[in-house]
Amino acid sequence: MKTSQPGSGYFERLTVPWYWWLAGAVVAGLLCFEVTLAANWGDWMIGAFVLIVAVIAVLLWSMGRGSVAVRDGELWAGNAHLPLELISRAAAVPPQAKSAALGRQLDPAAFVYHKGWIKQMIVVVLDDPEDPTPYWMVSTRHPEKMLALIPAATTLG
Repeated sequence: MKTSQPGSGYFERLTVPWYWWLAGAVVAGLLCFEVTLAANWGDWMIGAFVLIVAVIAVLLWSMGRGSVAVRDGELWAGNAHLPLELISRAAAVPPQAKSAALGRQLDPAAFVYHKGWIKQMIVVVLDDPEDPTPYWMVSTRHPEKMLALIPAATTLG
């Protein structure tokens, strides 16, 4: 996980947990073992091993490429960005409320930038009559740091 220095805004890479890489290595090892059991040994098997490891590594890397940021007067979630002046309210969604917020309480028109391995989120309510999106829900490991840079943020107690 990478975060920015204080005073320069906020940036967070939403990487997968380290133990997913360990699990990926175990899965790659098991798949390579299965290949050796299913076929006669040959030079092509080295290529198969490299391909298996590469596919799993690219999959985990691509899952952890997402990022969130607050910089230059905008909230960024992946490639989407929102000017901070269009935010009427913002608050943290506690981990206990995340399931309900993403389930039965979710507005279908909401913008959701969710990573399942990250327990916390923020909700940002928009004040833009021209935008049909009522709010954004964004995954972050440090909601307090993001909310500190959003002027309309409120603290839930």
